[in-house]
Amino acid sequence: MTISTLEFNRSWITDQKDHLVNTQKIQFYDLHTTRNEFESDILKGLAQRPAAIPPKYFYDSKGSELFDAITELPEYYPTRTEIGILTANAADIAKRIGTGSLLVEPGGGSCAKVHILLEGLKPQAYVPMDISKDHLRLAAEDLAIAFPWLEIHAACTDYSREMRLPPNAPKGTHVAFFPGSSIGNFNPEDAVVFLTSIAELVGSEGYLLIGVDLKKDKSILEAAYDDAQGVTAEFNLNLLTRINRELKGDFDLTAWQHKALYDEQRGRIEMHLISSAEQTVTLNRGSLNRASFCFRQGESIHTENSYKYSTEEFISLAAQAGFESDALWCDDEQLFSVHLFRQCLSET
Repeated sequence: MTISTLEFNRSWITDQKDHLVNTQKIQFYDLHTTRNEFESDILKGLAQRPAAIPPKYFYDSKGSELFDAITELPEYYPTRTEIGILTANAADIAKRIGTGSLLVEPGGGSCAKVHILLEGLKPQAYVPMDISKDHLRLAAEDLAIAFPWLEIHAACTDYSREMRLPPNAPKGTHVAFFPGSSIGNFNPEDAVVFLTSIAELVGSEGYLLIGVDLKKDKSILEAAYDDAQGVTAEFNLNLLTRINRELKGDFDLTAWQHKALYDEQRGRIEMHLISSAEQTVTLNRGSLNRASFCFRQGESIHTENSYKYSTEEFISLAAQAGFESDALWCDDEQLFSVHLFRQCLSET
């Protein structure tokens, strides 16, 4: 584990009014996932049957760029719908939470949606957390330019494993912001564990503002995860490219196909990479450290789940983690929901 503090030294930026804006220093807290963790998880995931790889490993620099492109696709409704909900209700959100909080965003690698909230909330500081160091660094710098008054403590960390504030983060009411329906990547039992860690992070009377994708027609869901342009397929296959690059693998990307399907019984989208032929894949990590994995034609590597909830189901799930519902907003088509919860765990 290494922790470093960096300052972004783009100290003077000319804004649209030709005034000079002195950007705030950004504290960068580096608790990144090590190569050994990545290697261990990939070896374990490829060895098990069915094979599975945690979706957090999608997000190297290229994967983060591809996901940003996915959010612009016509089939991918979650991003634009959630932005619409947040924009329409930003004033109400700010009124309920108040100003001067410490705003924490696990998975805040792009810092895009938080722009909508900052002017109303006027937090003491903003803490984006993300596993992709380069993506987080660039996004934090852009945010500092857009909001020169904002104190930023960017934490490069695997928030699914460790939910810890940077040491220099100021005090104040803690507000966790978890947009994008990322909670759906956890199975319900693990989602409760994760939400409990957020409840402990925000503390008594702290808040959670979270985006949750709603259950809907199968055709809408499957199109959102298998777009006509093939960007989601490229995003999924980039995981194999990363393994080839970082672990000296020999995955032939032309021998794997992207597949997305909605399991109505479980209420989740599943993403897979399907082997189009019988094949053996080897990770050549040295003459004494080599691992091979055999795949039959049609066998898959399970790369992501995305659970969908009714509003009642998710309020019940959050209650198991110590949150009570404060407010709920949905779009007119009932595609997506944004919940505001308040921590109600009793302190002992």
